[in-house]
Amino acid sequence: MKLILQMAWRNIWRNKMRSLIIIFSVVIGLTAGLFVLSLYKGMIKARIRTVIEREEGHLQIHDSLFVKDKDPVYFLRNADLLARSIKGDKNTRCFSRRSVVQGMVSTATGSDGVEVFGIDFTDECKVSQLDKKLLEGKSLPSLPENGIIIGNKLAKKLKLKAGSKLVLTFTDTAYNMVSAAFRIAAILESENAVRDERMVYVDRKGLNQLLGLTDEFHEISILLKADEPLENYADQMRVAFPQSIVETWMDISPETKLMSDTVNVMSLIIMIIILMALAFGIVNTMLMAVLERRVEIGLMMALGFDKRRLFFLILLETILLTLAGTPVALMGSWLLIERLNRTGMTFYRVGKEMMSSFGFSNIIYPEFPSEKLFMVLAIVIGTALLACIIPAFKALGLRPSDALRK
Repeated sequence: MKLILQMAWRNIWRNKMRSLIIIFSVVIGLTAGLFVLSLYKGMIKARIRTVIEREEGHLQIHDSLFVKDKDPVYFLRNADLLARSIKGDKNTRCFSRRSVVQGMVSTATGSDGVEVFGIDFTDECKVSQLDKKLLEGKSLPSLPENGIIIGNKLAKKLKLKAGSKLVLTFTDTAYNMVSAAFRIAAILESENAVRDERMVYVDRKGLNQLLGLTDEFHEISILLKADEPLENYADQMRVAFPQSIVETWMDISPETKLMSDTVNVMSLIIMIIILMALAFGIVNTMLMAVLERRVEIGLMMALGFDKRRLFFLILLETILLTLAGTPVALMGSWLLIERLNRTGMTFYRVGKEMMSSFGFSNIIYPEFPSEKLFMVLAIVIGTALLACIIPAFKALGLRPSDALRK
């Protein structure tokens, strides 16, 4: 075994330039694969944090019928008890009560369907960081009773700006059509352009008066101190308030969970494709090495070097050639990704619009996929094993008499 290992290492460096090119290719291919994994990991992690901390919260509670119809008559009946229970729980960081109604926004330049959220501005800023999304009206201390906050995409679509007037139309709890004029107090821009186009925010007390409600609300969004107790917390709330629907962020935004699972599979596939493409280069190199050494191989076989040991020799050469660049690739990838994790990768103009349309921030912080290193090393070794098959069988197919004949 030791002799075969020494022979394999010596054979690799017979043609140093060719071996160095393959090792360099391994470094580039493995680095590219790890970078793709880290980029996707950073994107998904950022998207999940955005959903939790800037959109939906860890979980939301609604009346069971409101989830189906979004009818304003289905407000939370046990609102006060629910709010006190949430506020007194040690896991709760903050929460926001929201009145919600489907409506239409109308201006002189057009109209569009929107979802109207009646909020308590201070509480909402704690839960969804609403104040940090404002483009115009950044110093807004509170939301006036006739003030409204709209998304930048909706503002561009309807040609509106801060201070412009618009009319909201919706049905109240008695199913009467209600129209009210509002003045734009601020314009916001978040990571999710689709959300910015369909959601508007007004003061909850003012909206409740229009809906025929007092201090009721339709939705409560909760932000926890940590992610770990989420499922236990949700189960406790379901037991305590069986007449309400308690949903975690994964229930509210299933596309984010699906996206996370899909991206993990996609990144794995891309990694395999990169290394499989690299395998063709390794096959070519090893095949050339076998053909150049056909006389030597024929002599070894004539002297009693059996086919099993010959196959193992070619296998070792291929694995050593592939693994030689792996430590360099791992260290280089880690240094590159750690630097980008601190500085971030920024997408401008078209890239920003594309990322926003899928709900991603235009700044991505790649994160080294340390949990996938064993998988990556397994793929690298698998690539080496596949790459050695053709050269090994070519060597095994040589007959000593033919190989020694010049």
